[in-house]
Amino acid sequence: MAELKEGNKAPDFTAIDQDGEKVKLSSFKGKKNIVLYFYPKDMTPGCTTQACDFRDHHKKFKNTIILGVSIDSTERHQKFIGKYDLPFTLLADIDKKVVQKYGVWQEKKLYGKTFMGIVRTTFIIDKTGTIQKIFPKVKVKTHIEEVLSALKEV
Repeated sequence: MAELKEGNKAPDFTAIDQDGEKVKLSSFKGKKNIVLYFYPKDMTPGCTTQACDFRDHHKKFKNTIILGVSIDSTERHQKFIGKYDLPFTLLADIDKKVVQKYGVWQEKKLYGKTFMGIVRTTFIIDKTGTIQKIFPKVKVKTHIEEVLSALKEV
């Protein structure tokens, strides 16, 4: 698949949320902006910091839906949400269809080992379903400010 770029239509998908309910991206079209963020794994330090940043600034996301996506199970998402009181939806992409559609399932290296995994990436999608901003290889520390700043322009 061709690499996604700002200005492209966001690829539609249906995925299962933490409660086992189907969530279709296009169902938000015309209603809300979307922050679609892909992260490697529930309960890990960087992913927990990122999720808690979205939680702590949740009220600032006016007219915006936050959707977190990883390949963790719905049960693991439920535990993650429960432990950290996350007020947004987490999608379980266990078959890796969404991460592949968005090009974030890539070869990674850690401690000299090469493996496939999610490269932490965030997409801001406007009400028309167009990708307005892509944050590749996200640095967790400054990410929440970058996302909130970019949303002001959408």
